[in-house]
Amino acid sequence: MDSSERVHAHHHAVQFYGSDQSLCTTVGGFISEGLIAGQPAILIATPVHTAAILQELRRRLIDVDQAKHIGDLVCLDAEEALATFMASDMPDTDAFRKNMGDAIAQALGGRVRTPVRAYGEMVDVLWKKGRAEAAIRLEVLWNELAATHAFRLLCGYSMGNFYKQAQYFGQVCQQHTHVV
Repeated sequence: MDSSERVHAHHHAVQFYGSDQSLCTTVGGFISEGLIAGQPAILIATPVHTAAILQELRRRLIDVDQAKHIGDLVCLDAEEALATFMASDMPDTDAFRKNMGDAIAQALGGRVRTPVRAYGEMVDVLWKKGRAEAAIRLEVLWNELAATHAFRLLCGYSMGNFYKQAQYFGQVCQQHTHVV
């Protein structure tokens, strides 16, 4: 299987959003759908987006406190998560695999054949810091991690990121199986 086939062997979607409200609605739907189906979820976002997404989950009648208490919903700060695997200006492959792999395993809590739903905006954080190459490398690492871990990933990018760096838009889309 070549690398382009491997990218599409799992679910790795991207949401390009123009407003926080549209992002939170999409992420809330993605995460709540999984929780209702018995799939644990990991939310890797900025504090502002985390609060808004949790509110959206509550609006969808998800008992957020209970889901967090039993470990079905794990919330990670995007900046803190990045700090666990960034080496200089690029993600360290081994540190990423260990830290994100551990987060997925923790969310699974020993369940087998159950994919984790994950939303991540670490790529958006990197992009906003002018680290487009690091963001694209992170997307590649997520695709590689899918070979050993079962998850459905949704990434979020602000559309504003691409006004001055439109040349990267195609590269970002290429790393995803679905584009919203």
